[in-house]
Amino acid sequence: MRKGNLMSVRHDIRVLDATIRDGGLCNNFEFSDEFVSELYKTNIKCGVDYMEFGYRASRNLFNENEHGKWKFCKEEDVRAIVGDNNTDMKISVMADVDRCDYKTDFIPKKDSIIDMVRVACYIHQIPSAVEIINYLNGLGYETTCNIMAISQANFNQIDEALKMLGESKVDVIYLVDSYGALVPESAVELAKKYLEYGEKYGKQIGFHGHNNQKLAYANTIETLSYGVSFVDATAMSMGRGAGNCAMELLLGFLKNPKYSTYSLLRFIEKYMIPLKESGVQWGYAPQYMLTGQLNRHPEEAIRFTEQNRTDYTEFYKELLDNF
Repeated sequence: MRKGNLMSVRHDIRVLDATIRDGGLCNNFEFSDEFVSELYKTNIKCGVDYMEFGYRASRNLFNENEHGKWKFCKEEDVRAIVGDNNTDMKISVMADVDRCDYKTDFIPKKDSIIDMVRVACYIHQIPSAVEIINYLNGLGYETTCNIMAISQANFNQIDEALKMLGESKVDVIYLVDSYGALVPESAVELAKKYLEYGEKYGKQIGFHGHNNQKLAYANTIETLSYGVSFVDATAMSMGRGAGNCAMELLLGFLKNPKYSTYSLLRFIEKYMIPLKESGVQWGYAPQYMLTGQLNRHPEEAIRFTEQNRTDYTEFYKELLDNF
């Protein structure tokens, strides 16, 4: 059963901007402070509820000199942009299971500028994710679990994962279409399962889409209509490979008057267009469509793009040969 209608306002909806985090996968997180600061100000003006600054990645596993600062999101770097963040918008970072040092890199929430930590994992990593989530909850943070590549998991795995997360301290469980393989019908089928567990255990449900089949926006608003309440988007769809749900589309769709698109359009004009013109690549292309339709990781399509190839038929045969 759908929740609300096209003209109604749902006050449970929360919009999260993932431009710096997911978009950082396109330019090695090398955004200027001006870019990040202006996006922060833009999100506040547009009514965005959460802004994700990037990853809190392990500095033992990753060399700081080889990546932009938003791969690590150190407290002082985030504070340099937001000060004490005396706004209604909350600040988020992502921590990947097996790629973060959560026991040393997170201070108690009362001393941190970060409000929410989103723990990302594959479905076989759920036990590790639960351990991290419960630890961070003990420090006072809001938490989510973003189960990646869910389109490749079977329903028995999903049921077990959702039960484990339901019994954990997590606040939000995210349905993540990492490969852009879902269509509205399959996205809703999965969302209903997540929502069933969410209702049972008192958890909110989120959706994060990728645009391989140009369905990130469609899947987002369709899952919203059935009760998903946390939704991710990025300015001008910027994100790994085919990109994500476009923030300008989502804000234009939502009827809550707190959300607006005007300042975002100005940001796109001044910052996103020049960024794309500088050579940073993201967005729909036939190679991403193919990996999405075949439910494959986009890494092969990303390599195809980096090599400036346009021999789509040959690429399609390569994918089928390696299926």
